[in-house]
Amino acid sequence: MVDLPWGRDGEAGDNGTDSVDDHADAAVICKFQDGTLVVYDDRVVIERVGRSTFDDETIPAAEIQGVDYSEGITIGYLQVEQTGVEVDAGGLFSDPVNENTVHFGRGNRECARTARDEILSLVRT
Repeated sequence: MVDLPWGRDGEAGDNGTDSVDDHADAAVICKFQDGTLVVYDDRVVIERVGRSTFDDETIPAAEIQGVDYSEGITIGYLQVEQTGVEVDAGGLFSDPVNENTVHFGRGNRECARTARDEILSLVRT
């Protein structure tokens, strides 16, 4: 089976999350179109899908400055703002894309909101 970038998020019955066993101490786990976002108490990890042009990322909580988040009409995005990494603002018809950005469809908006809130709580600590 080919995993196309415009395909549906996950398989039938998949709620967009990975197994808790894969990340036992994670606060939030969201499986998005271009990677899995995992939020821990001290870091955020982005595990990329094979077709991604970016490598897996680990962002320490101390380097997180904020989150740029948009639900979009069809595709939304969540971009972790990190010290030393230039924020990508996107364009008129495009979402931002950098090593700290993940994209999600409508079915994963709730998980994305939860992840955003959890990441923002790391900034305040």
